Amino acid sequence: MTKELLTMAERIKFLREKLELTQAEIARRLGISRAGVNAWEMGLSVPSTQYVVELAKIFGVSTDYLLGMGKTAMVSVEGLSEKQVAAVVNVIECFRAGN
Repeated sequence: MTKELLTMAERIKFLREKLELTQAEIARRLGISRAGVNAWEMGLSVPSTQYVVELAKIFGVSTDYLLGMGKTAMVSVEGLSEKQVAAVVNVIECFRAGN
């Protein structure tokens, strides 16, 4: 299944597992119960706007991505020099150009 076809529930689970975090760890970071996170991943409920924003920060993606509105992901360039940031941007542009 491609990431574009995932529901928000599947995206949350996919991203959590990608970061090797448990539902309990996510719940602790958000100050909610593990059952709440499980309900999101099962599609039984959806996170409020506040939690969508916090999840996006934890997972390093945009809120649009979590909501299925776009394919944007964030890449932290913290600690990189301007030259290194330029190199990262160059690599991304090469992928977009198909090189």
